[in-house]
Amino acid sequence: MSIVDTIRNRRSIYDFKPKQVPKDVIAQILEPAVWAPNHKLTEPWRFLVINGRTKEKLAHIYCKIQRIKTKSEDPAVLEKATEKGYAKLMGKPTIIGVVCKKDKDALRAKEDYAATCCAIHNILLTAWERGIGMQWSTSGLINDPESLELLQISPVEEEIIGFLYTGYPAEVPERKRVPASDRTVWFD
Repeated sequence: MSIVDTIRNRRSIYDFKPKQVPKDVIAQILEPAVWAPNHKLTEPWRFLVINGRTKEKLAHIYCKIQRIKTKSEDPAVLEKATEKGYAKLMGKPTIIGVVCKKDKDALRAKEDYAATCCAIHNILLTAWERGIGMQWSTSGLINDPESLELLQISPVEEEIIGFLYTGYPAEVPERKRVPASDRTVWFD
């Protein structure tokens, strides 16, 4: 498949088969990330592959976040939010956290964030090319103090740019995009 075909065919995946993606395949998917465009070669990224007990602990943290988000005192509503939150995270065969170093210089911080997003894009495309789907999530987990502690992230030094829910797609949704020509202005 050409790179253009991979870009056009890639989709965010929300439903996964229960089969785990092997560690060596995850490692292969992460390798092209470090070749993302990166101003001044700061290489600000770090990758966290989350499975097993850590994923379960993260799911329990997510349940707390979902309960707070419901803004309800009704025990049945809270229980449903808890069950739904737990099932959501535990239904993802692997979770990959993508972390970026923070920088006090505003321009460098912006460049490093952009570079880390490019690294994520490389991961998404590489995974898709190998038949592996992902969903890039920026849920409340990315700023939650308990999840940061669990994942050994110092909020002073780093930030989570997103979690990549990773697995073999159970279903691939159809999508349309507005043509670039509709969003392009040419200057002479």
